[in-house]
Amino acid sequence: MSAPGEDERLALAAQGGDASAAEALLEKYKNMVRGIARRFFLAGGDAEDLVQEGMIGLYAAVTDFREGAGSFSAFARVCVQRRILSAVRRAARKKHAPLNTSVPFPAAEQEPSADPEALLISGEEWGEFLRSLESALSPAEHRALLLYMEGMSVAEIAAREGRSAKSCENAVQRAKKKAAALLSEKRRR
Repeated sequence: MSAPGEDERLALAAQGGDASAAEALLEKYKNMVRGIARRFFLAGGDAEDLVQEGMIGLYAAVTDFREGAGSFSAFARVCVQRRILSAVRRAARKKHAPLNTSVPFPAAEQEPSADPEALLISGEEWGEFLRSLESALSPAEHRALLLYMEGMSVAEIAAREGRSAKSCENAVQRAKKKAAALLSEKRRR
């Protein structure tokens, strides 16, 4: 184990631009990060994702440590735990649910074909799918889905449509469910 104060000196040296000091601290404390990460579960992720978050917290500890603030190891442990806990809380929120429940469209699943006839047929099928989707959706759902597919966020759609973000989020979710149902029906035929 290192002498008292060595880690603190390394942290201050790293803040002064000594890359080898920063690397030494990251290497020394990586097992602590792994130990803390093992105690948590990340929805939609794996253990290595939590270790990465912990390493980011450790790096923040190296850059944010202040002389006279106590031991570096205690400060690093707190920074790592907070970073990992924040990652777990972010993952548990429903904020990124639209990304996690996206619906693939037929054109995105098919390999490009050099055959003009196959291209024409797939283009016709895509057009048919879009027409059936438009008839299945309400006008608000259709507009919201098109804007969402263009890359607009729900907040941007809400501002453009003059509606609440919750209303637009619901419209996008309903449209995605209807699109998924249409795709399932199309595949069964």
